[in-house]
Amino acid sequence: MALREKLRVMVVDDMSTSRGLITQALDALGIANYATASEGKSALQGILKSPVHLVISDYNMPGMDGLHLLHYMRQTPQTQKTGFLMVTGRADPQIIEKGKKLGMNNYLTKPFDTDQLRKAIEAIVGRL
Repeated sequence: MALREKLRVMVVDDMSTSRGLITQALDALGIANYATASEGKSALQGILKSPVHLVISDYNMPGMDGLHLLHYMRQTPQTQKTGFLMVTGRADPQIIEKGKKLGMNNYLTKPFDTDQLRKAIEAIVGRL
């Protein structure tokens, strides 16, 4: 069984259009085992109930942004080692640096295509 068939992913973005674009790309890559959340708190609750291998999260969200979600994940034993890919429209060097210090595995700048998403995911989990 290929990694893409086993991989469990949580997609977190407050914009339904962005969630849709990411999940369409995951479908195109053959990754069908994913859940979605519209904000950080519900994503965190979801992955504590049903663990995932990778979180693909937007940076800019109301309430708990992507870096806060990452911080909570790295402080929680059950999610400490979960892969984290941040997707952002603002690749501000300070945001990226803070993400790396918090344990972000990779990031991707919007807009992106399916191949860029595949490469960003593979840099974290290995070849799909």
